[in-house]
Amino acid sequence: MTSDQTTPQDPRTQYPQPPQPEQQQPVPGLAQEMTPKPDHGEESYVGFGRLAGRRAIVTGADSGIGRAAAIAFAREGADVALSYLPEEQPDADEVVALIEKAGRRAISVPGDLATEEANVKLVDTAVHELGGLDIVVSVAGYQQSCEDIADITNEQFDLTMKTNVYALFWLCKAALPHLEPGASIITTSSVQAYTPSPHLLDYATTKAAINTFSKALAQQVGAKGIRVNVVAPGPVWTPLQVVGGQPPEKIPTFGEQSEFGRAGQPAELAAAYVYLASGESSFTSGSTLSVTGGSPTP
Repeated sequence: MTSDQTTPQDPRTQYPQPPQPEQQQPVPGLAQEMTPKPDHGEESYVGFGRLAGRRAIVTGADSGIGRAAAIAFAREGADVALSYLPEEQPDADEVVALIEKAGRRAISVPGDLATEEANVKLVDTAVHELGGLDIVVSVAGYQQSCEDIADITNEQFDLTMKTNVYALFWLCKAALPHLEPGASIITTSSVQAYTPSPHLLDYATTKAAINTFSKALAQQVGAKGIRVNVVAPGPVWTPLQVVGGQPPEKIPTFGEQSEFGRAGQPAELAAAYVYLASGESSFTSGSTLSVTGGSPTP
C-alpha cells in the first residue's frame, strides 16, 4: 500500500497496522530487507516544481525519512547530494536511480558523519558537483535501545552524540559559508525530545539537543536571510528500528501507540521537508513541525 497525495484517506487504515513480523538486522540495516518494506513515496510522490533548480544535501538519504525527502526533492526539481554509510550502498543505488529518473542529478557521497572530515567532504563535494548549495537536510541518526543506564557504554553514548549532534554541528558549520539568502536548513528531531522513552535515554537526549540547537542557529542566521527549521517525527517504520533501535520483542507492535494505531511511513514525512525547503515557508524559521501520528507536542 502506498500514500496518495490527492485522494482523502482514513489515516488509520492508509497503511498496514501492527503486527509486523519479528525481524532484526545488523547495523546499519537496509530498507529493502524489511518486512513490510517501507513506503518512501517511490510510486506515489508527485512533484509540482516547488524546488526547481535548487541544490540540496540530504543525509541518511539511502533509506527512511532521508530517502523520502531525497525522492520528493528530486520530483520537485532539485538536484541532490546523498549522504549515507558505505554499507548502505544497495539502498542508496535505488535512490540514485529514482532521482535520475526524475531528471535530476544525484551525487553520491558515502561516509561516516560521526567524523568531522566526512561532513566537510560532503559539503565540499556537493558545492563542487552541484555548483552551489541551497538546502541542507540533516536526517541521519543512530539509535540503540537500552533499558538500564548502567548498560549504556561510553562508546555507545559517544557514537550517539557524534552521529546525531556533532554531525549536525559540523555539517552546518561547513555549509553556512556557501549558503545565500533564501537558503534553508532543516534538521530532524523527534517526539522523543518531548516524551522520551526510558529505553532511548541517549537517543532522546540528542533529539532534544537538535531541537534547541536549531532554534538557536535560526536566530544566528536569520539576519543573513537563511532559515532553520525542525521536523519532529513520531514512530516511523525505518531500518533504524530493526537494527536495535527497538527491543526485538517490540517490533511486532511498533507504532500501535500512535493515535492512528500504526507507525508512520517515510513517505508521510516528505511533504514536511519540501514545505520547509520551499518558498511556501518563507516566513517560517526557528519552528518545529511535528509529524507524530497524533501524539501532542508543545
